[in-house]
Amino acid sequence: MSKHVAVLMGGWSSERPVSLNSGHACADALESQGFRVTRVDVQPDIATVLTELKPDVAFNALHGPAGEDGTIQGLLEILRIPYTHSGVLASALAMHKERAKTIMRAAGVSVPEGRVVNRHEAAKSHVLTPPYVLKPVAEGSSMGVIIVRDGRAHPPQEVGRADWTYGDEILAETYVAGRELTCAVMGDKALGVIEIKPASGEWYDFDAKYAEGGSIHVLPAEIKPIIYQRVQELSLTAHQALGCRGISRADLRYDDTPGGTGALVVLEVNTQPGMTKTSLVPEIAAHAGFSFGELVQWMVEDATLGR
Repeated sequence: MSKHVAVLMGGWSSERPVSLNSGHACADALESQGFRVTRVDVQPDIATVLTELKPDVAFNALHGPAGEDGTIQGLLEILRIPYTHSGVLASALAMHKERAKTIMRAAGVSVPEGRVVNRHEAAKSHVLTPPYVLKPVAEGSSMGVIIVRDGRAHPPQEVGRADWTYGDEILAETYVAGRELTCAVMGDKALGVIEIKPASGEWYDFDAKYAEGGSIHVLPAEIKPIIYQRVQELSLTAHQALGCRGISRADLRYDDTPGGTGALVVLEVNTQPGMTKTSLVPEIAAHAGFSFGELVQWMVEDATLGR
């Protein structure tokens, strides 16, 4: 008898549309692999829904707060439903960018210099010397990220507005010029490295991530073999230091610009990377020989409790 998999998607974070796309894509693939699938649009009654469904496995396709920060993971532990991706502690740590940096730095992983500031402080005066980056401490998909360019006279006013929805604490980081790189980790192995180039615009923002043709993916990344290997090493070390399980994806910057610093830093680790048709992890897995169906099947078979 085939396993009954509840694919958890949607939710109420700002990344709900992305999660729905990921969830439906994974559900389709799991059905093609012979699993019995129930698609669950997660709402506050999720505990009741899952208690009635009694699935064998919960496939977590949620993104953002509540789905990616240890909350749903803790509920699944209480309900004793094996689930995919990382557990409670790793999810909570990785979602909070500053705490994740502390852990990664202690493990020998290079991360950008920076500090947590109040958003109103950041709107009044420059909190770092430009160029620098401001980002919410616990959001994904480049939500709320602002790049303050070199020579900008005034601090960004967006962070001080009443309609800012990403919390009062934000992370200010030194901007690292150069290439945008990403590497997936599957189990205990780092897979391939992609260089991401936005098709238009200056950086890999939300539209570049999720719009058709929004970005150009170079796989394998055209960097020196020693740097390629180092990206894989850093990604696996970060995954393990945070206690991640299953699939994760590390985002990095590499400054190989003329006269640049040569810095290679990990920006963050995504414990719930996107699984849409434009997403990076399925592409990296395919390069390693896994079809999309084989990838999601591996994730279901890897699902456990106590992660």
